Amino acid sequence: MKNSFYIVVLIVSVLVGCKTSNSGFTETKKPATSINDTVRIANEELEYEVIIIDPGFSTWLNTMALPRGYYSQSYLESKNQLYVSEWNNRVMQPLRYNPNLYEMTINYDPAVNYGYEVNYLIYNYMIYFQNKYKQRLFGHVPIR
Repeated sequence: MKNSFYIVVLIVSVLVGCKTSNSGFTETKKPATSINDTVRIANEELEYEVIIIDPGFSTWLNTMALPRGYYSQSYLESKNQLYVSEWNNRVMQPLRYNPNLYEMTINYDPAVNYGYEVNYLIYNYMIYFQNKYKQRLFGHVPIR
């Protein structure tokens, strides 16, 4: 069974779906790869992957995001918990928030160690998403 994080943004809407395991992840075995605005990291041994599809995200990640190692993993995890919590809150309020942007909840378990790369990609996607769609999930959002 493959455990997956999917962050998919089509030109009109955002689709985010997740399924995680309770097993701890210490680090990813393969670096992020980018193919036609698709960013994918995978670890077949731990059977999980993150796929982010969004026109422009790959370019943004390579040109605007701060480099890997700039933030600590604990910083990324704490920001991701806040962003994902607000994201899920907005999914549950489709009359208040655009259901085309917030279609599905994200199952991000703070007790699971997803590793640096997964947290780095989720964090940067959340920054990209907030800037691109002019959303504010939590606190100050860096403009890049």
